[in-house]
Amino acid sequence: MPGEHVRRGDQSSKPENTDLCPPWPWWRQVLIGLSLLAFALSAYLGWHTVLGGSVPGCGAGSSCDQVLSSRWSTVGGVVPVSGLAAGVYLAMLAASLFVGPATAPPVRHLAWTALLVLVGAAAGSAAWFTVVQKWFIGAFCPYCMATHTIGVLLAILVLWRAPRETTESEIRLSSLFRISNLGIRIWTLAGVALAGILAAGQVALTPGPGYRAGDSQANLSVIDAQTAPLIGSPDAPHIVKVLFDYECPHCQQLHFLLSEVVRRYEGKLAFALCPTPLNSQCNPYVPRDADKFKDSCELAKIGLAVWLANREAFPAFELWMFSLESGDRWRPRSIVDAKAKAVELVGQVEFDRALADPWIDSYLSSAVQLFADTGSNAIPKLIFGSRWVIPQAYDADDLVWILHESLGLPVP
Repeated sequence: MPGEHVRRGDQSSKPENTDLCPPWPWWRQVLIGLSLLAFALSAYLGWHTVLGGSVPGCGAGSSCDQVLSSRWSTVGGVVPVSGLAAGVYLAMLAASLFVGPATAPPVRHLAWTALLVLVGAAAGSAAWFTVVQKWFIGAFCPYCMATHTIGVLLAILVLWRAPRETTESEIRLSSLFRISNLGIRIWTLAGVALAGILAAGQVALTPGPGYRAGDSQANLSVIDAQTAPLIGSPDAPHIVKVLFDYECPHCQQLHFLLSEVVRRYEGKLAFALCPTPLNSQCNPYVPRDADKFKDSCELAKIGLAVWLANREAFPAFELWMFSLESGDRWRPRSIVDAKAKAVELVGQVEFDRALADPWIDSYLSSAVQLFADTGSNAIPKLIFGSRWVIPQAYDADDLVWILHESLGLPVP
């Protein structure tokens, strides 16, 4: 039939509808890509905080290591801030999948609203943690700053596209599902307010310089102040034991505060230095070995040999072991260099004789037992009586606070 022929012809000549699944515009691809990258970075840093994994480029003593191991890397000493960031960026990634025109208007409206809140939170958090790194920690983490930069870029992108994508006439949304310019500002500020709540909560809940402490129930090994390596006088009424490792960057940071605190106590305080290698060759209580502590046992013995051979030379050896040789970060000394320095200070014969003395193994054994009896596989650790604390002091004031609040020493 002619009519039927025309209808069939119309159907056959009708062009295929290629707009059912239009390609995503560039801005949406960027939105998804940046959200995914920020999520990956945050999740990786969160994994590092929880499990203690090694981060490439964040070696011992580096500015990156200082940030990732600081007390500002968690909320209340429990929740990693990078883990919270990972949750934000994962939610942002999910929302970005529903902002296209193919999505039902109510869902699309919800997705854009969520994006506005999330980018506000990301931008506000970026500002807060940049301030923390600059003025509280005094060091910057490139991984963290990269994540913060992505968060700011996402905020700019979303704030640029939101008014266009939610008010253009071709969307054909009812007024109920449109986001006005005022609404955009309100939802974004709501996200910034969430970042402010995080900052306030972190200030209120972030542990002080002594961020982990306890009271040992075991009978702790006694260290003889007359024979132990000391900073201060053996006759001081308060002797605080310091468990440390010559390859530990946090021990290096603490070391340079000890003499100043001893000076403030005016002869009433001394620190007994107890090398505690984080290496199972001489410390069976280490849960797992790490390559960066592979020389710890030998370095501890070298240091004790210097003390045994010549106590007057020991402060120079300690200072050299923990000094920054070159570059922008501290690097532990090698066994070869440490032996050479020891021989330079005390002489080959005296060093060899001291290194063979059984007192060294005995003293190391006592320090390792203290490590085990105080119930936390971390150093540096300060012990006074039965009380112990893992400090994170940035200056002498912090350390004095720790000694008073966590160990019960009087204020100088």
